[in-house]
Amino acid sequence: MKRILLNNIPLELPPEIARLVEGSAIYDSSCSPEARVYFIDRDGGYYLKTALGGSLEREAQMTAYFHSLGLGTEVLYYSKGERDLLLTARMRGEDCTHAIYLDDPKRLCDTLAEQLRRLHETAPIGCPMPNRTAEYIAMVEENYRTGNYDKSQFPDSFGYRSAEDAIRVFDEAKSLLKCDTLLHGDYCLPNVMLDNWAFSGFIDLGNGGIGDRHIDLFWGAWTLWFNLKTDRYRDRFFDAYGRDKIDESMLRVIAAAEVFG
Repeated sequence: MKRILLNNIPLELPPEIARLVEGSAIYDSSCSPEARVYFIDRDGGYYLKTALGGSLEREAQMTAYFHSLGLGTEVLYYSKGERDLLLTARMRGEDCTHAIYLDDPKRLCDTLAEQLRRLHETAPIGCPMPNRTAEYIAMVEENYRTGNYDKSQFPDSFGYRSAEDAIRVFDEAKSLLKCDTLLHGDYCLPNVMLDNWAFSGFIDLGNGGIGDRHIDLFWGAWTLWFNLKTDRYRDRFFDAYGRDKIDESMLRVIAAAEVFG
């Protein structure tokens, strides 16, 4: 996880956070244009995430929920306003894009699969996002209507010739999507934290909730292809997860959905 040393955080902060920042080393640890993430190097470390008002509410709720299950970090502060602020405690270790993990791709692949199976076997009692499947379908349909279509980030094996080709495949099978599994929602290497290969927890949970397991499975295979620059670990990932719970035809349906962002 990259960190760029800063002089300060360019925001007006509430007293609870300002006290942590004062006298601490501050780093920019952002990895997307939608949000800024700051690492506060104090008392073991904190992460402060800020984004457009209301956009971090789901992440705050799901992070707190995952923490209650022993699968995520603690939410220490959340405020909703013109800019949302989400403060969490640092988790032990590094995310799975660290060299120590990328340098052992077979073990990394197996670990990623095993932790996903563990997550999917967790009973989602009290989950604050009880129907991600309905939201997922609505998002795909809306993005198709508005022309949000981009297959460039996917391997050729998941690609579609056109938006019409993709939406046809999705429409024919969307009724088969289940809503029975606790999902991460963005299951990629940067969002899984390990401490010398021991599982620490999941981060960036804003797309989590109860939905169809094949969404996480699709992204698990995708992140290995993207970060390892090869698709050779795809079958190994599915084998390690357990083929008994995978319908590969549904992965093509998820691919059709994901080209719509």
